[in-house]
Amino acid sequence: MSRLVRRLPALLLSLFALLAAGCDQLGIESATAVAARKEADGKAIGGACRHAGRAIEDCYALNKKADRASVYAGWREMNEYMRENKIDPVPPVLQPPSAVAAKPADDHEAAAEPEAKPKGPDKSAGKGKKHAS
Repeated sequence: MSRLVRRLPALLLSLFALLAAGCDQLGIESATAVAARKEADGKAIGGACRHAGRAIEDCYALNKKADRASVYAGWREMNEYMRENKIDPVPPVLQPPSAVAAKPADDHEAAAEPEAKPKGPDKSAGKGKKHAS
């Protein structure tokens, strides 16, 4: 029994190390992996914004959840790369979600206006009545 008590701390330590190593296989990310992924995502967002010719402020506004420091780092790196290689920005084809959501409502209102507001005086009021002469 005393032999087991002496080996217990070493046994527990090795069991804990084995379980901690298996966390990655279970899909549990460590704090350093999460931080590295967020930084890489931010750099990718910043680089994409610069390649699309967006200002850094627009990039921040469109990606509120992204880390600003990593977005700026990616934007700056892409800016340097584009200058060195003389690459022109590629204008975005899709509009930001807020502009896309507002556009159909504006089109619908513009299409409904001619029907709602007739042009000129209403001539239908005099029709149908026959004048006695």
